Amino acid sequence: MFSALSDKLAGVLSGLTGKGVLTEDQVKDGLREIRRVLLEADVSYGLTKDFVAKVRERAVGQEVLKAVRPGQQLVKIVHDELVSLMGGSTEGLKESTVPPTVILMVGLQGSGKTTTSAKLAARLKREKRAPFLVAADVYRPAAEEQLKVLAGRIDVQVFGQAELGGEGDVVKLVQAGIDAARALKARTVIVDTAGRLQIDEELMDELVRLEAAVKPDEILLVADGMTGQDAVKIAEGFNEALSLSGVVLTKLDGDARGGAALSIRGVTQTPIKFVGVGEAMDALEVFDPARMAGRILQKGDVVGLVERAQQAVDPDASQAIAKKAMSKSGLDLEDFLGLMSQIQRMGPLKNVLGMLPGVNAKMLKGANIDDKKLKHLEAIVLSMTPEERRKPDVLNGSRRARIAKGSGRTVQEVNQLVKQFEQMKKMMKSMGKLGFR
Repeated sequence: MFSALSDKLAGVLSGLTGKGVLTEDQVKDGLREIRRVLLEADVSYGLTKDFVAKVRERAVGQEVLKAVRPGQQLVKIVHDELVSLMGGSTEGLKESTVPPTVILMVGLQGSGKTTTSAKLAARLKREKRAPFLVAADVYRPAAEEQLKVLAGRIDVQVFGQAELGGEGDVVKLVQAGIDAARALKARTVIVDTAGRLQIDEELMDELVRLEAAVKPDEILLVADGMTGQDAVKIAEGFNEALSLSGVVLTKLDGDARGGAALSIRGVTQTPIKFVGVGEAMDALEVFDPARMAGRILQKGDVVGLVERAQQAVDPDASQAIAKKAMSKSGLDLEDFLGLMSQIQRMGPLKNVLGMLPGVNAKMLKGANIDDKKLKHLEAIVLSMTPEERRKPDVLNGSRRARIAKGSGRTVQEVNQLVKQFEQMKKMMKSMGKLGFR
């Protein structure tokens, strides 16, 4: 996430943190580089100018030049100003005193609006907020079907034209959907509205009518984080016509330059509430300015990492595996398969490792991390018989050749997996003997 911005900004600051004393000229040179990095990252000129001015005001005063560790103090100032630029604090979703809470999802076509609606429903379901989806895009072919397929994965009900006999009036459709949600005692209604290829009068008129009719508690703009400053312009356009309450930035796991996340709050005064960081239904994170600033400055996001682990890991299964690992028999390849499944649920390995303090994009690139390798390992284990998974000792040459053929991998890869598994098994037993339980 924001790898180019992160690397360049961290590079500028690392050149200053190693110095025991900082002169005003060194600070000014560093700020000139920070200004260049932010502009290259697609942060708007006005916001970049204000940001650098605020950092300069604090950095060339007594706060940094007289500090014991001036370089570290400058990093803290940059961090604090990044947090302020992105909104200062986390802003959660409003909750209506009289259920259901109604959330309108708006945006252009291709921004990931329908997928984000389903991801938000998945998140609210985990939070016990009983979500209900309304498919209000009556123009895009198969939009309703797409939402129903996604909702089926998370077991959330969808109300659309099919439930209302093909009703084409969006306002009537959404009102009927809210009534249906209320009858089912749903606590939250997420309305996936229609998008266009660009902002036009017809789109805005429909959304303005919808806002007036249903009086939503939240209007969230879904914007593609890959579009840089275009995302900011889109946010401005929607904000002029509607009472936007928040923004969801999607595709931030891609090669986003970061300018949109740093600019949207400053330009529109509309908070970023969530960010999409992957394809999976649980890949929607609450946007926390402090934690995001930490990631950008390569300080890591340990809190976010723990939250991901809590979502992905089954505590009962983990306890059972830990207990078995310390037992006389130890782990088998069935347990190994379960562990790999939990790791994969945490998301792409690069994203997970990128949340560790001190880990940067160059390190991850050099490590040659490939998520497909986990799939390859999984294929090898699944090609084994139940007996072979429970008793890897029986894996002779002919069995390994059969497993390699069945999984589409090489015998060498099968041998390597068995060897690594035996090493892991011994290590976990050793930890048990040392009292690590």
